Amino acid sequence: MREYLVVIAVAWVATYLTTGLVRVGAIRFGALTEVRARDVHTTPTPRLGGFGMYLGFLTAMLIAGQMPMLRQSVFDTSFAKPGLLWGSGLLVLLGVIDDRWGVDALIKLAGQVFAASVMVLSGVQIQWLPIPGYGNLVLDPTSAAVLSIVIVVVMINAVNFVDGLDGLAGGMCAIAAFVFFVYGYRLQRGYGISTAAPAVMVAAIVVGMCLGFLCHNWSPARIFMGDSGSMLLGLLLAATTILATGQIDPDLVRAAAGSQTAATHKTLAVYIPLVLPFSCLALPMADMVMAVVRRTKAGRSPFSADKQHLHHRLLQIGHSKTRAVLIMYLWAAMISGLVITITVTPQHRPPIIVGMVVDGVALAVLLLPRARKHIDDRAERKAARHAAPGRRAVAPTPTPAVIAATAGNQRAGAGQSTTAQAAAPGSFPDLVRTGPPDRFGPQPPRG
Repeated sequence: MREYLVVIAVAWVATYLTTGLVRVGAIRFGALTEVRARDVHTTPTPRLGGFGMYLGFLTAMLIAGQMPMLRQSVFDTSFAKPGLLWGSGLLVLLGVIDDRWGVDALIKLAGQVFAASVMVLSGVQIQWLPIPGYGNLVLDPTSAAVLSIVIVVVMINAVNFVDGLDGLAGGMCAIAAFVFFVYGYRLQRGYGISTAAPAVMVAAIVVGMCLGFLCHNWSPARIFMGDSGSMLLGLLLAATTILATGQIDPDLVRAAAGSQTAATHKTLAVYIPLVLPFSCLALPMADMVMAVVRRTKAGRSPFSADKQHLHHRLLQIGHSKTRAVLIMYLWAAMISGLVITITVTPQHRPPIIVGMVVDGVALAVLLLPRARKHIDDRAERKAARHAAPGRRAVAPTPTPAVIAATAGNQRAGAGQSTTAQAAAPGSFPDLVRTGPPDRFGPQPPRG
């Protein structure tokens, strides 16, 4: 456990530091993507956070390779390292290009398939499937490669679809990776299955990466992970899926558990659903399926963007961005706890059930009017503190009533925290100040 904790800490600190450097560089060189129609934020923000996460991933892999246990059980005996490095590198390169200049949806899908193929053909692929009541179904090389590529591409797009609010994708992936880390560690240490080590190590790195990135991405976000980050997280979660599902022999679990019944409990998360990360990302997966059906039914491309995702719907019914993110977190933890409860024997279920009850109570409290007001007020105060003085954002076209009211307030000399720029007669002001009130008097406009 000590080495895994070190890996988590290294990934956390490295991602935090590198993401900060990437943000500074992106701002200095003008790599700020304009606000899109489907975005919920109003200020151009760097979307290259995935590159910082990738640097954190490489740093954690480098340090993990110097640790005796991980070097022996992962780097010397597993094919995971080259596949992970090549696949993630290609995918991050594609994501950075898309974040900076934009890439057509079909080209991006082709790039995802190519990166997944490189990783799969390097050795990270499902070798067999455990079938209840039948045993191990050994896959031929073609079927193994195709199934592995499909899993990777589906997971990549599931994470990409949920990346729509500050901290949402990073937190959901952190929950998924942490639950799978606990599950895989029990298989490795509790039952002596050393082949689980690669999956556990990747899950630990993802946990650290997400925590380090959330330090920059929690509302109000200073940088977004972009497609480079969401695709990287999807690929790594898919890698944990493949490394655990298709490369851990269920016969070893059965022998370690002592009986077929006990072994079934331990491997049920692999049976239904196929793997634990998919269950943790059940909401993004359902969101992806509904989006494809909705867009196809409307006669549009399934890759076209819209504002009808689950997190958009939470905003539309009145939840703030912070509260919507917390609701998604709690639902992901609830589903994960349910799957873990099924996989353990009855005598080990009480602590998990208690955790699920606490999760349910937190979700109920979160929906109470008083709690909702407290969370929203706190989020607004935090946004005001983090807003840079003089920072400007594009405002919607004002109505004549708004223009008249603004002009009246200016003539009356009323102090306003948000003032419109002077506009020529007959024209509409297009920029507004979004920072907190000036403490030391009015500041000259910035060029």
